[in-house]
Amino acid sequence: MIRALVLLLLPAVAQADVVRIATYNTELSRKGPGLLLRDIQRLDPQVQAVVDVLASARPDIVALQGIDWDLDALALTALADVLREAGLDYPYLFTSQPNSGLETDLDLDGDGKTHGPGDAQGWGLFTGHGGMAVLSQFEILSAEAQTFETLLWKQLPGAELPVSDGKPYPSKHARDAQRLSSTGHWIVPVNTPLGRLNLMTFHATPPVFDGHEDRNGLRNRDEIRFWSVLMDGGLGPVPSAPFVIAGDANLDPQHSDGRTEAIAALLSDPRLQDPQPKSPLGEIATVHWKAVGALRVDYVLPSADLQVVDAGIFWPHPDDEQRDSAEQASRHRLVWVDVTAR
Repeated sequence: MIRALVLLLLPAVAQADVVRIATYNTELSRKGPGLLLRDIQRLDPQVQAVVDVLASARPDIVALQGIDWDLDALALTALADVLREAGLDYPYLFTSQPNSGLETDLDLDGDGKTHGPGDAQGWGLFTGHGGMAVLSQFEILSAEAQTFETLLWKQLPGAELPVSDGKPYPSKHARDAQRLSSTGHWIVPVNTPLGRLNLMTFHATPPVFDGHEDRNGLRNRDEIRFWSVLMDGGLGPVPSAPFVIAGDANLDPQHSDGRTEAIAALLSDPRLQDPQPKSPLGEIATVHWKAVGALRVDYVLPSADLQVVDAGIFWPHPDDEQRDSAEQASRHRLVWVDVTAR
């Protein structure tokens, strides 16, 4: 059963009519349950580096990826406590059980075996491995939050599912059980100084690590395309504006191995704005993988009815002392956009 958890820690106070929204794949995932909580409690170097990055960027609302989920949100609460001690207070937290690590009895990855990390609804070593979370200085309207983890891939209008030799890959049983979200797709409404704002966040699967059937490439495509279908009304009532899509799409519009047309279409959608954030050095890359290089895969895309005031990527100059923290925290870079009402 999927469980969403929203925690109210302290009252939030609105202080400005400009709201900074960020996305950050922290890579705060470990090899077993409970290990992240241990590392936060002892403030290991990577945790401290993530805290330093967030405390420097100071987003009002931040969508986190790559952070292990646990039933009572102990790790997320501990992280919020450490951030508060660092001078960055997030009174409101939201998390929901992800599909990553959610075990099935089926061979979902086509390797002829079951109960492996690739046979979970989303790749993962254990339930909650590499989940998502939202931290906010403003009230999260928890009763109105929507999570789409249970949406089957085949239920997405226009879905393109993998086939091999003309048959469903890896099997019809797998197709009938396979969920769309490798981690999650959420709509999290927040009561901001600008009024209600819907944070729409996700973390798509990498479009690699598969075979000729292109299972991961097709799934990545449809995880990104989910937002267009949602805005078209294909999944129920269209979310009210203003909204911001913020998350890790795991796809660069030009240099990825996946279906680049999917992210290109989202970036060019007239209902959205692409502020094209850059680092202080003018770089647009948001991640650097040794085997692939620098790519833009993390996005903050405000709806067209918001006014973009500023945008950036937290990746300090090599001479800046904060650069060490950014490099130690994650291969991904925090992306932020400042918005206000038009």
